[in-house]
Amino acid sequence: MKSNFNCIELFAGAGGLGTGFINAGFNVISANDIWEQAKKTYVINHPNVKYIVKDIADITGEELLEGTGYLKKDIDVIIGGPPCQGFSTLGKRFIDDPRNKLFKEYVRIVNELKPKFFVMENVAGILSMEKGNVLKNILSSFEEIGYKVEYKLLNAAEYGVPQQRQRVIFIGTNTDKKIKYPKKTHTLNNEHNLTKAITLWEAISDLPFSEDNLTIYNSAPKNEYQRIMRENCEIIKNHEMPYHSNKAKQMMQYIPTGKSVWEVKDLLPDDLMPKSGYGNTYARLNPNEPGMTITRNFSCISSSRCIHPYANRGLTAREAARIQSYPDNYIFCGSKTDIQIQIGNSVPPILSEKIAYSIKEMLKQE
Repeated sequence: MKSNFNCIELFAGAGGLGTGFINAGFNVISANDIWEQAKKTYVINHPNVKYIVKDIADITGEELLEGTGYLKKDIDVIIGGPPCQGFSTLGKRFIDDPRNKLFKEYVRIVNELKPKFFVMENVAGILSMEKGNVLKNILSSFEEIGYKVEYKLLNAAEYGVPQQRQRVIFIGTNTDKKIKYPKKTHTLNNEHNLTKAITLWEAISDLPFSEDNLTIYNSAPKNEYQRIMRENCEIIKNHEMPYHSNKAKQMMQYIPTGKSVWEVKDLLPDDLMPKSGYGNTYARLNPNEPGMTITRNFSCISSSRCIHPYANRGLTAREAARIQSYPDNYIFCGSKTDIQIQIGNSVPPILSEKIAYSIKEMLKQE
């Protein structure tokens, strides 16, 4: 029985999906993305992975294997999440629509390398796009190249991530194996025999939340999640406090945990009220629940629900990385904006790891 399994990651970004597979024992032999800053983050954390910065339309399966010592027959899994912005049919055949170029290229690489399995991640909204036609076209595109495909909507909070992040996970195989998804390990609704979902404060309470001693932990790990995040890490990185104006800081003082400024507007002086916004903007996180979905704007208080539960500021990169389940020794490179996009666009590594173990179980049956 084969004990080591090989993986290629497309649309790799900073490596959330790949990190989970590596933690589950997969050998990620190469990765691809078009973004140089994401490569810097990926390779500083995974120096043994060949990372190609190139438009996926210009890359071949052969190039992904070149110099790795592996052949096409050695590839067990391809993973990745093509951006969903182009997923539209509008009367054209889906796979031929130029706006769906990135998905089309993902299918092409899978077809070239013929891995036993592939994993594709995307936003929950993809299930209802174009009245379900996008989903039908995704499934048929893979079926046409010989893969049976299943999909499931997973909430990261139910798999040990301190964040309510729903994503669709497609799993395809060209084997005769029955596709299996990981079983839930945590519950949001007190389900029997499941651990209670990890709360935001359980995830980040040991990180300093004032300007003092930003690289030093507040205390010893307070729970198992913090212990896992801190393993082999003594100095906190990527934990710089976001800047906010004095007016913004004054406004935040009026917002209680779990509430938005719009819910307490009667308590605020008129000169502190924002000029515009939505119901979940200028909102403070609830420390006693899993965090809301981390987006690329997590330090901006006018974005959806990202004010620290106790401090008058948005989240730091390290706090957001913790909520995404990146360990503290995972270093992010680039500008503040670069880092926010890398973290916000990631698949949580702990969720990815649970998926990877399911893939591994199926591969071991080969």
